[in-house]
Amino acid sequence: MNKLIVALIGSCLFLTQAQAQFTRYVVKLRNKGGNPYSLSTPSAYLSQRAIDRRTRYGITIDSTDLPVTPAYVTQIRNISNVTVLNISRWHNSVAIQTSDPNAITAINALSFVQSTSPIGARTTTNTSGKLITADQPYNSTARETQLTADYFNYGTGSLNEINLHKGQLLHNIGLRGQGMIIAMLDGGFFSYNTLDAMDSIMLNNQVLDTWDFYSNNTNVADDHPHGMQCLSIIAANIPGQFIGKAPKANFFLYRTEETASEYPIEEFNMVCGMERADSAGADVISASLGYSEFDNPAFDHTYSQMNGNTTLSAIGADLAAKKGILFVNAAGNEGSATWHYITTPADGDSVLAVGAVNTAGAVGSFSSYGPSSDGQVKPDVASVGVSAIVQATNNTVVTGSGTSFACPNMAGLATILWQGFPEVPNMRIVRALREAGSIASAPNDRIGYGIPDLKSAFGTLLTEFATSTSAINGCRIAVGWTSKDVSAMKYEIERKGPGESNFTKIGELSPTPASILATHTYQFENTLASGTSGSFSYRIKQIIDTAAATFTAVYIDTTVANVSSPCVVTGVVNPGVSGNYITVRPNPSVGSTATLIIETTDAVATMPILIYNMNGRLVQRLQESKGTGKKIIDLSVNTLAKGKYFINVYNKNVLIGTAEFIRL
Repeated sequence: MNKLIVALIGSCLFLTQAQAQFTRYVVKLRNKGGNPYSLSTPSAYLSQRAIDRRTRYGITIDSTDLPVTPAYVTQIRNISNVTVLNISRWHNSVAIQTSDPNAITAINALSFVQSTSPIGARTTTNTSGKLITADQPYNSTARETQLTADYFNYGTGSLNEINLHKGQLLHNIGLRGQGMIIAMLDGGFFSYNTLDAMDSIMLNNQVLDTWDFYSNNTNVADDHPHGMQCLSIIAANIPGQFIGKAPKANFFLYRTEETASEYPIEEFNMVCGMERADSAGADVISASLGYSEFDNPAFDHTYSQMNGNTTLSAIGADLAAKKGILFVNAAGNEGSATWHYITTPADGDSVLAVGAVNTAGAVGSFSSYGPSSDGQVKPDVASVGVSAIVQATNNTVVTGSGTSFACPNMAGLATILWQGFPEVPNMRIVRALREAGSIASAPNDRIGYGIPDLKSAFGTLLTEFATSTSAINGCRIAVGWTSKDVSAMKYEIERKGPGESNFTKIGELSPTPASILATHTYQFENTLASGTSGSFSYRIKQIIDTAAATFTAVYIDTTVANVSSPCVVTGVVNPGVSGNYITVRPNPSVGSTATLIIETTDAVATMPILIYNMNGRLVQRLQESKGTGKKIIDLSVNTLAKGKYFINVYNKNVLIGTAEFIRL
């Protein structure tokens, strides 16, 4: 729906004209005096999720969070011939409807009123259904079913879309939107509750809140279909044909757009939708709306106003971001039109504005140009908005074009990326997407920083999250680290010793079993030769995609251990539970086999056994298990060269103990 929006006209500009032509106004209030609500008891006006978001990211609850003073609203409502439409706490304003000039005079006489400005059209019975989108026509498209090794069976079209961003990795590691809430602001969600693409979210009760800011009721399924189409891009679950970007997310669906006309009242209602999304606890807002020109040219924006600080919607969007919400907005479909530039609120400096490309990365000619008038890189990024897959009202899957569809494509991907790193704030996710853009080093005015590589963004956030440590005990250096992983990933440990210029792999470790990305801590022990000293650097390589065709690894952290004096091997070390015992017989060994004896007080269901030579290189790996007490294991050592070896025994990823033995 990439609609065009204008700023709130200040003070009494056009007031005389408005009294003759308009029936909707915004009443700007001076303060929130006499407010019964308190900053110290936010639970009276904010949901627990909204409070938790503020607490998590260190966001102060301030006066903008307070509701508009109820007594002020009551006095306005009690004036004859006045209907209160919507109320904005962030702008401390009330939208009203009246055709009585005396009512406007009475409102302006109230001591707490700062100004009254026209903001909307005369009430009309026009049912021509003026479209609020500049999106290109839909084309029916046949879908080829394609089975993949991914978690989802995308089908060719959906696979091509998500593969442009390498986003299937996030789905494959369990990030599909669970626990996240996306608020969608649009002109209606016609029949969203009966169409195939949304059957899963309906079955699983993933639509948590709905509101129509025009009809003032909860039914948004009887309005324009544009919001439904945008919703389908995130929520669809038709295996082999159409898979959304965050199909397990929860949703707030808000109609803030009036489809029969184009007036600033829509901007005001959009901000009201943002406020409801915030107070209800949304994580992400996806708004395929934008404004620059109106049915009455008196309200039109100028390009100079696209500076992120002028229009009502941009100020509101930046406030939403200030509250910790990730705000994603369509850049606009004006690239080939007279306006040419991005629309608002895409100009907000905290808004992730999205341009449109096809699945090959070619920009759509209609996609609006940047920059913002104050020189910001806009759009910020780009996603699929040229022949994007959407749900049609006749229950078929079709394609459509517009930045309206690029926006939810990016919003869904941003949601699942943030799901994996909830400890970072919204603007770090925005920055990660910009940094992962295909032209991040040389952004332009068509696609901004480019098409984000979600695998790259994931790797960047992972390296920022991970930590490592090292501890020295004689000739043994214990390397520990904490990271996020799933079972399909893998770790490799590399070492660079004194006088060495390159790192060498000395071992590897499989993650704790997990199908959904989770935080785990590990330990790896490296045994040095007796008498060794110097500085040893250890770095951890995490392989986040082990598939040969898409192999990807990142170095998550490096730690340094300084062995200040020649170390001394202290014999058998059992750092685990008291009572553990590990030894090798005979020792030294001259035959082709040796006997490893492991005794523990507890059963060990998963017991990796790793054998290292004196250089720390892994030479043999066994996978065993045991009950309580003693277990005897025959080791084949005939392939081992003469020398000293170290045997590490683990309970999953926790070291039980180490034994030395010599092969003669």
